Amino acid sequence: MISKKQYILAITIIVLVGVVAVLPRYVEQRHNRVTAGPLPEITAAAKRLHKSLLVADLHADSLLWDRDLASSSTYGHLDLPRMRRGGAALQVFSIVSKTPHGLNLHENADDSDDITWLAMAQRWPLKTWFSLHERVYYMSSRLTALAADPDKQFMLIRNQGDLAEFLSRRQQQPEMLAGLLSIEGAHALEGSLDLIDAFYARGIRLVGLTHFFDNEVGGSAHGERKGGLTPFGKQAIARMQSLGMLIDLAHSSEKLFADVVSISRYPLIVSHTGVAGTCNKSRNLSDTQLRQIAATGGVIGIGYWPSATCGSDVESIVRAIDYAVKVAGIDAVSLGSDFDGSVSTPIDVTGLPYLTDALLRHGFSEVEVSKIMGGNFFRLLGTALPAA
Repeated sequence: MISKKQYILAITIIVLVGVVAVLPRYVEQRHNRVTAGPLPEITAAAKRLHKSLLVADLHADSLLWDRDLASSSTYGHLDLPRMRRGGAALQVFSIVSKTPHGLNLHENADDSDDITWLAMAQRWPLKTWFSLHERVYYMSSRLTALAADPDKQFMLIRNQGDLAEFLSRRQQQPEMLAGLLSIEGAHALEGSLDLIDAFYARGIRLVGLTHFFDNEVGGSAHGERKGGLTPFGKQAIARMQSLGMLIDLAHSSEKLFADVVSISRYPLIVSHTGVAGTCNKSRNLSDTQLRQIAATGGVIGIGYWPSATCGSDVESIVRAIDYAVKVAGIDAVSLGSDFDGSVSTPIDVTGLPYLTDALLRHGFSEVEVSKIMGGNFFRLLGTALPAA
C-alpha cells in the first residue's frame, strides 16, 4: 500500500507532466492569432498571378514554438503544408534567443528572459536553458533536419549555389520550399566574435543586430539607452559582412540605424517593420530611414501586426506597402509578416493570395506585385549571398 505522501507526490508529478505537455500549445495559441473576419472573394486575375509568383517573407519566429513544421497545424501562423497552400516559396526563419518579460515597446532592461521558461516547458535540451548560443544551435538544427529529409521537399539556402538549385528544382517541383536562417538580436553572440563564424557554419545568413533590449553591439529601439554602434558592434559587422551575412536593422535604435548605414558597404535589410507615414509608433521607419535602406540596395519587409500597420486587416498592410513604395521605390519593398512572433495578424500564410488580390485592387501592376511579394528579396539574395 502506498503512503499518503507517495500518493501526493505521484499526483503532483502527473499534474506537472500534464502542464508541461499542454502549456506551450496554450501559450502559442494565445500569442499567435489570426484576427481577420471573412475576406473578399479573390479575383480570377489575382489567383492566376499568385500561382506564378515566387513569394518570399523576411521574418517568422516559427522555430520558437514546439510544433512540427512539416505537419499542418490548426494554430499558429506557419508550417510547410500551409506555406504550400498559400503559394509561398521562401521563408526567413528567425531565431529568438532571449526576450524580456513584458516586451515593452518603449523601454526594457536585459535582466529578464522569458525564453528560459519556454525552453524548459518545451523540453529543449538542458544546455539551451541557460545559454543563448546553444539556443541558436538548437533552433537552427531543427530547420537543418527538415532540409536533410528529401521527403519534406524543403531546402535550406546558404549560398548562391543553393539559391540557383532551389529555383531550378521549383520549376520542376512546385511543392519545393526554401528557408533561410536568421537570428533576432546579436546578444546571442554573448560578446564573442568567434560565435559569428560558428553561426555562419550552422547556416545563419541574416543577423538582426538588436531585439527588445540593448546589447553589446548597440542600442535597441526598445532599450534603456537606445545608443549607437559600439566598438564591438563595428567589429561584429565587419566580420559578418566579410562572410556574406546580411545585416538586419529591425528593432534598431535611431542612433544604431544611422551608425550602421554610415559604415556599411553592402545592402541592408529591415526584415519586419511598419512605416511612420501610416502608423507613427515605436520603431516604425521614418521616410529618411526608408530612403537610406533603398540607397544601400536593400529591402524593407512590411509587417502585418497592429502596431506596424495601425490596423487589423489586409488593407492596412497594403497602405503601409503603398507608402513605402512611394518613398523608397518599388525595388526596395518586401513582405515581413512576423508570423508566429507573438503577434496577431489578419491572415496566416494560407492567406497570401488575399494580399496579392489587395495589391492589385489598390492599383499595383502585376510586375510591381511580383516584386513586392518576393521578387525584390530573391534579387537581393542572388547578389548578396556568398557564392558557395
